[in-house]
Amino acid sequence: MTKSIRVRYAPSPTGLLHIGNARTALFNYLYARHHGGTFLIRIEDTDRKRHVEDGERSQMENLRWLGIDWDESPETHEQYRQSERLEIYQQYVNELLEKGLAYKSYVTEEELAAERERQEAAGETPRYINEYLGMSDEEKAAYVAEREAAGIIPTVRLAVNETGVYKWNDMVKGEIEFEGGNIGGDWVIQKKDGYPTYNFAVVIDDHLMEISHVIRGDDHIANTPKQLMVYEALGWEAPEFGHMTLIVNSETGKKLSKRDTNTLQFIEDYRKKGYLPEAVFNFIALLGWNPGGEHEIFSREELINLFDEQRLSKSPAAFDQKKLDWMSNEYIKNADFARVFELAKSFLEAAGRLTEKAEKLVELYKPQMKAVDEIVPLTGLFFEDFPALTEAEQEVMAGETVPTVLTAFKEKLEAMTEEDFKSENIFPQIKAVQKETGIKGKNLFMPIRIAVSGEMHGPELPDTIYLLGREKSIQHLDNMLKEIEK
Repeated sequence: MTKSIRVRYAPSPTGLLHIGNARTALFNYLYARHHGGTFLIRIEDTDRKRHVEDGERSQMENLRWLGIDWDESPETHEQYRQSERLEIYQQYVNELLEKGLAYKSYVTEEELAAERERQEAAGETPRYINEYLGMSDEEKAAYVAEREAAGIIPTVRLAVNETGVYKWNDMVKGEIEFEGGNIGGDWVIQKKDGYPTYNFAVVIDDHLMEISHVIRGDDHIANTPKQLMVYEALGWEAPEFGHMTLIVNSETGKKLSKRDTNTLQFIEDYRKKGYLPEAVFNFIALLGWNPGGEHEIFSREELINLFDEQRLSKSPAAFDQKKLDWMSNEYIKNADFARVFELAKSFLEAAGRLTEKAEKLVELYKPQMKAVDEIVPLTGLFFEDFPALTEAEQEVMAGETVPTVLTAFKEKLEAMTEEDFKSENIFPQIKAVQKETGIKGKNLFMPIRIAVSGEMHGPELPDTIYLLGREKSIQHLDNMLKEIEK
């Protein structure tokens, strides 16, 4: 690298932190940290209509939760919000106006809409037609005076070089070029309210903040030629651009949509459900990038060391919720128990299940959880009514030897004292039933499990019986025997 690496994540505070935006932040972060560069956050809050009061907090808070840190931001630097930089933008608007590279446009929204309708009806590609076309200097002056007298507030438009060719060597996609004549005509750089448009402000910000590489989603490709026009007009060198491919739903192959209800799309959702942040970080890092090899579980430090922009995918990144859940389960299984229990306590408390056996319950179900909020449905057996059996479970309980097994095991539990009723003492009782009856394997364990828990699968059977308690376990066995005798 010949110049200092400076990259940025520049969200608009128009909503919560989405998976797609989180990936943009994460890839910029990995790129900066891998190359020993600077990663900064800038808030692009010029879209006042869509501004969400809590949007900036959500962005910063959720990035921190993911494990992303930064070197510069509105917390450390003044004027790192676009709304604080209006005087700066005005300076460059004035410069372009003075050079004749931009002009004030008085065309109204109604006139623009009518012209669009005419173009569509005529089968033409919609584009802005310069309102001063064919006017003499005197006619222009009269037109402007008339419009200003009518109280029409102008926008400012960049005069597009229609014969220009705007191209760049994209870090992900290779050579890309656009012809100036296909941009849609002279475009607005300053709105009527004095706020700059995105494609103008972002150039000013990136240049003044010395951004070396712009890494973003490929929905921004169409913005890049407009931004290159501003760099050209102001005589500045453009940064390098890299456009990451879309994130698509792994099942439909279509762009990830808010209508994909089977997919959690906001980082806040993962926080609230008790996913571990390092699992979400790991998963997002592999959306459109891979380090090579079959390994998929990486620490943040490993991802920083391995990150190579040359391995950014040219194909859409498939968002697979099942894969994320598998990865999250791996992280929870290997996490420190005290950490998982601390997370689980709030869910158990909200469900009225923070009992003296809570710690043992979390320990029991920790290997099964993909998100810590699952501790509530997983422990339903210990707090709710006995579940209705499925057809498969009913079939098991119709077995010829089932009454013999259940009767023998019930007698073993009844013979145990409350003091002896512990996980380590329950398994020997099951083995004693095997020895007495000669019944073993599935024919022994499955009927006991279903009779006690109402489920064919679950955590270790002695632990389940212990947590249910001696009285409740005996009651379940008794109820099942009565049901079988009917």
